[in-house]
Amino acid sequence: MIELDRRGLLTGAAAVAGTATFAPFSTTPARSAAPLVGTQNAGWYRYKVGTHEVTVVTDGATRFRFPDGFVVNKTREEVNEGLKAAAFMQAAPDEYVTPYTPIVVNTGAKLVVMDTGTGEANFERSKGLTGQFQNNLQAAGIDRKQVDVVIISHFHGDHINGLLTADNKAAFPNAEILVPETEWLYFMDDAEMAKQTSERMKTVFAGVRRVFDALGRKVTRYQPDKELAPGITSLATHGHTPGHNSFVIASGTDKVFVQADVTHTPVFVRNPGWHAMYDQDPNMAEATRRKIYDMLASERMMVQGFHYPFPSRAYIEKTPTGYRETMVAWSPAI
Repeated sequence: MIELDRRGLLTGAAAVAGTATFAPFSTTPARSAAPLVGTQNAGWYRYKVGTHEVTVVTDGATRFRFPDGFVVNKTREEVNEGLKAAAFMQAAPDEYVTPYTPIVVNTGAKLVVMDTGTGEANFERSKGLTGQFQNNLQAAGIDRKQVDVVIISHFHGDHINGLLTADNKAAFPNAEILVPETEWLYFMDDAEMAKQTSERMKTVFAGVRRVFDALGRKVTRYQPDKELAPGITSLATHGHTPGHNSFVIASGTDKVFVQADVTHTPVFVRNPGWHAMYDQDPNMAEATRRKIYDMLASERMMVQGFHYPFPSRAYIEKTPTGYRETMVAWSPAI
């Protein structure tokens, strides 16, 4: 056993100090600082649902000052308090962050894209903050020309704009485009478009026409409770829009609920009575939200959230005032 006393330590320290005094200067050449990279890594993540392979592909996120009336039945102060309590990506008061997260499902028989993000043209407009879906899809090793089916949950721009390339061509040229029947009948109705008084809804209707007219309106309409691709079933979750649909991916005994916009970010999970300005029928949207989240909590079914923080997977539990999301840990293996 080695024993060191105080005298030994002091003697050793003095010897080291003396040696340092007479040591030659280092001959290692100086190195300049490495340049900053300035970009993020590619944004994709994979997991399995039974034998189905799911690839989560981020389209980016926006960070903005939320407007008055963002939550129509709450004050700005209450929204800030809710965001602070949820600890959800709020770096400053009045700030809100919206991630966008499409997914791709390889069923073994079909390659299926579910919602498409804000659009390739938005990449340049946003200076790369959003519109990332196609770049990240490529980084994930997925060729958009091999996509068989694109399933759209509803017709808001952050879900349909990615159907087009930056030059307004079909982003998935060989895919069948599936859209909700009720959504199509509402948003493609000229009389409904003429009724709109808010600038936001006028913009939504115009955006729908722009996208689907560029595709020659070549779509296949679907109904709720239908298997749209192997193991992928539609479910009516109306309220956010008139024909909003969500989906269950099932393979073997495994299931995941793909919610689209049943809730927006997790602050609306924790506050299910909040009515977001995006919800066309806020009371129906709230009723749908509570019904779905009761089911998710009861069945302990994982949810894939379009506006959750990447990679956007969570389990849900009930609380005295609503629900709480527990984000699923990143796994280094599929």
